[in-house]
Amino acid sequence: MPCLFYVRMNENFMSTTVVTEWAKDAVFYQIFPERFANGDPTNDPVNAEQWGTPPKPNNYFGGDLAGIMHKMAYLKDLGITALYLNPVFEAESNHKYNTKDYTKIDPAFGTNQLFDQFVLKCRANDIRIVLDGVFNHVGISHFAFADVVVNGAKSPYASWFNIYSYPVQGPKNPNYECWWGHGSLPKLMVQNPEVKKYLFDAIKPWTDRVNGWRLDVPNEIPHEFWKEFRRTVRLWNPNCYIVGELWEDASPWLQGDEFDATMNYRFRDACLEYFAHDKISTQQFDKHLETTRNLYNKNNNLAMQNLLSSHDTERFLTLCKGEVWRMKLAVLMQMTYIGAPMIYYGDEIGMEGGKDPDCRRCMVWDPKQWDTSLHDLYKSLIRIRLESPALRRGLFKMLLANDATNTIAFERQLNAHLAYVAINKSTKTVTIDMPVNGLVQSANEKMTGDKFTAVNGILTVTIPARSARIFTTYIGEE
Repeated sequence: MPCLFYVRMNENFMSTTVVTEWAKDAVFYQIFPERFANGDPTNDPVNAEQWGTPPKPNNYFGGDLAGIMHKMAYLKDLGITALYLNPVFEAESNHKYNTKDYTKIDPAFGTNQLFDQFVLKCRANDIRIVLDGVFNHVGISHFAFADVVVNGAKSPYASWFNIYSYPVQGPKNPNYECWWGHGSLPKLMVQNPEVKKYLFDAIKPWTDRVNGWRLDVPNEIPHEFWKEFRRTVRLWNPNCYIVGELWEDASPWLQGDEFDATMNYRFRDACLEYFAHDKISTQQFDKHLETTRNLYNKNNNLAMQNLLSSHDTERFLTLCKGEVWRMKLAVLMQMTYIGAPMIYYGDEIGMEGGKDPDCRRCMVWDPKQWDTSLHDLYKSLIRIRLESPALRRGLFKMLLANDATNTIAFERQLNAHLAYVAINKSTKTVTIDMPVNGLVQSANEKMTGDKFTAVNGILTVTIPARSARIFTTYIGEE
């Protein structure tokens, strides 16, 4: 009996510390629900504007869960295996980061019952769901904060917030702690046992339904809370993926007892500086990536969300100043690099957008307005990635980073599965000798179908200007 008890405890411990396996194979797609698709006009906000009108901080267009469900075939055709949804819980804004009720889907997005149908439809299409968890702060309409406004220090929820003086004043010139001084976002005292119990009770039903949480501004919440968060949600759902919004070094949160991964903004920074802006050399690009990889262990690196754009950034194509070839090379890097690629809705069709709110434009559904070459490239690269164990889970090894020719080449290896990627950012055709595993005799070029022969551990490859090649091979027994 003691032995059996030990085994059970050990299994629970492992479920709370290991990195979620499914995330290593994922191709994520980020959706800002209010702007993706309007599937049910009957639940539109009363002031909803015509789809495609320029976005403003406070305008609405009617995007909802029904819209995502109606576009499931599009997502499946693209090759998506996981969705990250910006907040879906009831809130009085278009972005929903000012939560009013964690237990209720926002009425403009649908109902709790519709969300259950959404979950079933995603499962039927083998698409997992990651929800946005906003636990650092709530909105001023949240029941607890509203009670404090009315009842002051006598409110049973007064200790849920850090109120400097009474009566409560705000949201202009707030006299309470809030996120970055925004009075509309009063900060929760998450270490208060009552607050913690409230939050965990609220998220348990969602954790049972979905596959992961993306955690908003987690650096503003104590590590002790996230350790307990991980232990708790992993006991409910052992395969729950936990990813933090951390823009810099995330290693303090990736020690095995908090998060699985981070939104890899450092990868985005490197791609911007190299592919979009020409601010760093090829060797500096290599060093930037290496420095970030070395911060984390192999399993964390495999589960990273590698993004080029998000709801908080200018779109990558806009930062490329419309030079699509730059984005295409960055996308190819994203789809072949270690970690799970995450596409911000619309990037795959060439949508542009400046700083928030311009980066939150309505999804364009008229194919005549798409960059079809970019869309086709995304589909091809996703297919290549999903078909290659090495690209999904292989170790990363840089083979060359040549400043003179602006070329890089790297290897991904998982046991007998190998993939080789060569990228030429220059304006001239380049021929390189790429060192490969000594057991490699030949490799198939995935973009063209051509077969290349290796001679004495060297694969000689010609790469046209501003393009790339991807090779895969298998060195085991057939």
